[in-house]
Amino acid sequence: MTHPFVTRLEQVYQLVRNRGDTLGERLRAVADVVRDEAPDFCAEVDRFVGRLETVRAGSSAPQVGDPMPLFTMPDQDGHLVGLEELLAQGPVVLAFHRGHWCPYCRLNMVGLAEIEDRVRPARIIGISAETQRYTRELRQDAGACFPILTDLGGGYALSLNLVVWVDRQMSQMIEGAGWDIPLYQGGTDWILPIPAVFVVAQDGTIVERHVDPDYRRRMELDDLLRGVDKLRDEPVAPVGRAQQVEQRASLA
Repeated sequence: MTHPFVTRLEQVYQLVRNRGDTLGERLRAVADVVRDEAPDFCAEVDRFVGRLETVRAGSSAPQVGDPMPLFTMPDQDGHLVGLEELLAQGPVVLAFHRGHWCPYCRLNMVGLAEIEDRVRPARIIGISAETQRYTRELRQDAGACFPILTDLGGGYALSLNLVVWVDRQMSQMIEGAGWDIPLYQGGTDWILPIPAVFVVAQDGTIVERHVDPDYRRRMELDDLLRGVDKLRDEPVAPVGRAQQVEQRASLA
């Protein structure tokens, strides 16, 4: 049986997902329901997020001006997708999210699907640690055409310093709501990525980023569009693997 709290969140999600509000307003609508109707859960989230903010979680992730590390991951249909091959076709927007179970991530994916055509020639790429069963579900729910990749074991996010371990108190609260994070990720660990967005120029350089350990906040769609506009001002050649290694060496 679905937990009443999850049922209520689903009701709110369906109510606000297609409203003409900003993404931030839609996210706050969900957060307000959690705060009003599940105060114990909200208090635990505030504690967990506060701890992450104290240690500045995510602050050491790649910065604007850095080269985005390369990757190869399977998409929702099992096809391998590499950043180098993506950049050969144009700039990309990498959007890290927690998973299909998270109403904030679902709203974020809906928002990205809404502007998918407006970011071109950039391509949006979703990334999570969830297995393909769940990335397909999230993609379909959002009505997105962009792929959602599986970061196996959160390895790529971990290499970017974007992974947090969920402590026992928080994991028990999440599990008590009926969400089985290890199952969704095909493993046993309670790890989650910090939601983040990186706008990557065709030469592999990050031109805009948004990293926030409070998963209830996401990059506003207008801010993302402004970041993509920077790519239209200065078209550049695609980056190759050797060139990116050279870029990394110059930053060392």
